[in-house]
Amino acid sequence: MYVAIEGVIGVGKTTLARLLQPAFQTALLLEVFEENPFLSDFYADRQRYAFQTQIFFLLSRYHQQRRSVPAILGQGQTLFSDYTFDKDALFAQINLHGDELDMYYRVHEALAEKIPPPDLVVYLRACTEVLMQRITLRDRPYERAMEREYIAELNMAYEAYFGSGRAIQHYMRSPVLVIDTDDLNFVERLEDLKWVENRIRQALHQAPYQPELPLEINLPPREP
Repeated sequence: MYVAIEGVIGVGKTTLARLLQPAFQTALLLEVFEENPFLSDFYADRQRYAFQTQIFFLLSRYHQQRRSVPAILGQGQTLFSDYTFDKDALFAQINLHGDELDMYYRVHEALAEKIPPPDLVVYLRACTEVLMQRITLRDRPYERAMEREYIAELNMAYEAYFGSGRAIQHYMRSPVLVIDTDDLNFVERLEDLKWVENRIRQALHQAPYQPELPLEINLPPREP
């Protein structure tokens, strides 16, 4: 079983994956974004460093997932990841334009065919104000110059893709469980963490869970 946790910068993907690991007894695959040598320059000058940043992330994520996902699943382990390969295209559509974006999409499409899709994507939704508060609280040096407008734009792109299930379906291959996190604090409130765990178990039909809770799940489109 392969579950990926998704959401905009600062929503709590990595934190939730780590907190859920003991309950699901999973292997973890965490995004290694600090190794991108262009990241700090990108946040200072998005237009100048966008293409280098996107290509580095694309190839880094491809190599990590191509190597790790089949190996972990092949050993019969459950896997939780704090990102999907699909997410990279959401950043590209905002940061790249013209020929650079066209080239990026061609490379992304070719690489995506070789990456196993998750059995479930858990999309953590939050409003832009909450995201900005969480980004400020974690105080990563390269995020201090991050613009609210950029996070708002990302939030709209994530919502269109993971939240509605209607846009960019070219890449969408997994069902999506949508969880609103504005009023959740799964770090400090155990009941919030248990609630999220129960929602995931319910979506996966994995005991023990409370089946009476309603679910909001977006399914990928059927083949014609």
